Amino acid sequence: MKPRLRRTVAVVFSFALVVTACSAGGSTTTTAAAPQASSTTAAPTTTVPGSDAVSNLQDVRDAVVRIVAEGSFVDPVEGLVSNSAGSGSGFIIDPSGVAVTNNHVVTGAAILRVYVEGDDEPHNARVLGVSECSDLAVIQIDGDGDFPYLAWFDGPITAGLDIYAAGFPLGDPEYTLTEGIVSKEKASGESSWSSIDSVLEHTAQILPGNSGGPLVTDDGRVVGINYAAIGDLDIQYAISRDEADKVVDQLRAGTDVTSIGVNGEAFTNGDLSGIWVAAVESGSPADRLGITGGDVITKMEGLELATDGTMADYCDILRSNGPDEPMSVEIVRFDTQEVLEGTLNGDGGLQLAFSFADELGSDVADTGTTYTYTEVRDDDGILVMQVPTTWTDIDGRGWEFDGEIVGNTIVAAPNLTDFYGTWTTPGVFFGASAVLTERYAPGGLLDVYDFSGECTLDGRYPYEDPVYSGDYTLWTNCGGTDTLFVVIEAYPPSGDFVALVQIQVVTDADLDALDTILASFDVDLG
Repeated sequence: MKPRLRRTVAVVFSFALVVTACSAGGSTTTTAAAPQASSTTAAPTTTVPGSDAVSNLQDVRDAVVRIVAEGSFVDPVEGLVSNSAGSGSGFIIDPSGVAVTNNHVVTGAAILRVYVEGDDEPHNARVLGVSECSDLAVIQIDGDGDFPYLAWFDGPITAGLDIYAAGFPLGDPEYTLTEGIVSKEKASGESSWSSIDSVLEHTAQILPGNSGGPLVTDDGRVVGINYAAIGDLDIQYAISRDEADKVVDQLRAGTDVTSIGVNGEAFTNGDLSGIWVAAVESGSPADRLGITGGDVITKMEGLELATDGTMADYCDILRSNGPDEPMSVEIVRFDTQEVLEGTLNGDGGLQLAFSFADELGSDVADTGTTYTYTEVRDDDGILVMQVPTTWTDIDGRGWEFDGEIVGNTIVAAPNLTDFYGTWTTPGVFFGASAVLTERYAPGGLLDVYDFSGECTLDGRYPYEDPVYSGDYTLWTNCGGTDTLFVVIEAYPPSGDFVALVQIQVVTDADLDALDTILASFDVDLG
């Protein structure tokens, strides 16, 4: 069946901390749990001579900020969440107010409000540069300068190193510091929201809202940037200083790195995989092309994305192409049930990947009319599709085939008797059957539905959408008219059932109806 993202994808946007673990059984997403908070432990004060940066653990709080990002995001469960505010953390690295945080905390937000220790009112901030694949961002905080700031740790980062996680978990305005050690120097950095060669694994507890906050030593030096946790296992992850060092200077200078300007996450559910887009940065390549929140980027440069549930392939493509080079993309847009394609950094916007209306528009009569659409279901509520509102004669009874019921159907037309008996009335038949998959090999039903006695066979062609694949036959000049008849036999990846769609096209408006039906027909097995 076509993907029901609200049931199959657990995507945590902007401010939650998640880890995706891929196993032989597929990908699973675990949200950080909320175990008992670790106690704050005061470390010895160690002064670092010759530096104006914070030099002791007690003063780290002066340079750690709470970031409230306000905007509209599209969640696969909740849909559009307008004017929402989520909270993350960050830390200042320059007295002018330059700060580091996570990409997923800030990208796509309309307003950034930054709370600095000791100030009564929040500061506005703007994004200087982001890296989707490293999940890093650099922002500029408004102000007069002379902000307290943190410096990077300059020693070796080894397992057993004492560290502290600083930030504002769960959106609480109260500063929090937790203690632990580096437990693994090079843990896997492949996940559903970033693609990093390796990350630090540590034991200083972090929770949603700690994203973007620093992992520091007892002298206040930054070892890494916190971004994820598996609460049940008491495992935390931070982007290491060495990874940040590769990109922070570029981000600070206003250059995005391995980024097209989306706040998103990879997912796969067996039927569909791709990068779910929660929000888009204004003016970015994604924005210029027309990608918007709620889209799923399924292909880039012809390669299917996120088949393993991670950002690895997506980020490898970004790394293999310059930031201004054209890159082809394919988009699934659930709002309109369309498959779109276009070129990042290219000319033009998104276009329908395939449209019968475009391909066959000159073969049928142009009446100048257009349809509006409504959703219809069969009597059992299992089959669903969008049909023209004028196709009000609807039959949702079972699929009768050779005298027995083999599945579910829904048939819609302005008049079903005329649809069945003439070639001058448009309409659609949509059926789904598990029984028929045992009786016919793929393509067999197309042989059964042979209209060569009344139509001319234009050909048999492959059919594919983001979920179904199979073949279709195109019949022309049916009954000596300009009517086209399209018969599609297609299967979901599981092969559990066969879907048969037959559409009678009389005018150009019916070609638009054909495109809409093919974008919306679904088998909802609950």
